[in-house]
Amino acid sequence: PLDTRARIRVRATDAREGLAKVPDGWAGLVVADVFSGARTPAHLTSAEFLDDVRRALAPGGVYTANLADGPPLTHLRGQIATAASRFAELALIADPAVLRGKRFGNAVLVASDAPLPLAELTRRAASDAHSGRVLHGRELLDFTGGAAPVTDAGAVASPAPPASVFR
Repeated sequence: PLDTRARIRVRATDAREGLAKVPDGWAGLVVADVFSGARTPAHLTSAEFLDDVRRALAPGGVYTANLADGPPLTHLRGQIATAASRFAELALIADPAVLRGKRFGNAVLVASDAPLPLAELTRRAASDAHSGRVLHGRELLDFTGGAAPVTDAGAVASPAPPASVFR
């Protein structure tokens, strides 16, 4: 249950359809933590979806996305390239083993046109019980390995996790 004073509204609808209904510049934060089963639907992985996100964000607003992928991290690299085509500032937070492509897991993408609190993100990720690593700047762009931004025409759902992930 959410505190009614938090001014958070939960809508049970397709994320892209719901986002299309919010006014321009309405949101300070858009969180994409969207899965159908264990996969993010294709239509929520494209540059056109991020255009909808940008339209809904207030100036200086932040977009975050929970992204799941495993070796060889093709989906994750494409999502970073897509966000980089739409936002000036990016950071990626993940378990180092996931970033090295050693196992399937989640990563959190943070994007904005305003400067991100990189020192705070790095400190919090490192001090978490399951410590993570933060990539940003040149290191994050290099991580994409030349991946191209994803468009609606070529979008695919995120990869299905191996069965062992849910044991």
